[in-house]
Amino acid sequence: MISSDITQLPLLLLLLAVVAFLYASVGHGGASGYLALMSIFGFSIAVMKPTALVLNILVSGLSFYFYFRAKEFHWKLFYPFAITSVPFSFLGGTITIETHWYKIILGTVLLFAIARLLGLLGAIQNQERPVNLPLALFIGAVIGFLSGLIGIGGGIILSPVLLLLGWATMKQTAAVSALFILVNSVSGLFGFVSQGGILPQSSIPFIGVVLVGGILGGYFGSKKMNTLVLRNVLALVLGIAVFKLYTT
Repeated sequence: MISSDITQLPLLLLLLAVVAFLYASVGHGGASGYLALMSIFGFSIAVMKPTALVLNILVSGLSFYFYFRAKEFHWKLFYPFAITSVPFSFLGGTITIETHWYKIILGTVLLFAIARLLGLLGAIQNQERPVNLPLALFIGAVIGFLSGLIGIGGGIILSPVLLLLGWATMKQTAAVSALFILVNSVSGLFGFVSQGGILPQSSIPFIGVVLVGGILGGYFGSKKMNTLVLRNVLALVLGIAVFKLYTT
């Protein structure tokens, strides 16, 4: 069974496409959105983590392709975080935590995502500053571990860090976040599988719709696009998921 009510599948597929479109437009894979939707639609924790990672890999890869073609990617902004995030993401992926704590951690991350979507994380620095290497290595390790642990790519956390510290522009942040999410999701998935985890067949129907949403989002996001309304709608969806996670 794909969800608690198979008749809700068309609505779920539509919402997944919208989430993929929105997240890809800003260089993200969409894992926090997929996890929120799967929580609302009654998926089990065992299905949520690997499914979100698989969909994340697809959408973040597409998003990175379009931003890379637009020449917005800068290696010097990427590698300090990736050096520590990839091994720690693998480590997080090997760990299966109790359902109650998984919901608490995921709900907290989703609150962070809501704040990011609504622009509540402070003012963005206008001047680009050089990356502080020790701090970047530490941030990468923390985000990587959390990414593998709950099944996200970490871009929803990395993006505001880059912007608030003035280390990258909006477009550069999207490009770096896309590849960051891709490598962390792959690493986290390998960690999950290495411990006997199985990729659920229920995720197969989702692949087509997120690919379409990811392609469109990556293409239009790398150009000029205003996604304010969609961001507000997604923030509402994430808010509903947080409420459900904290109260069930």
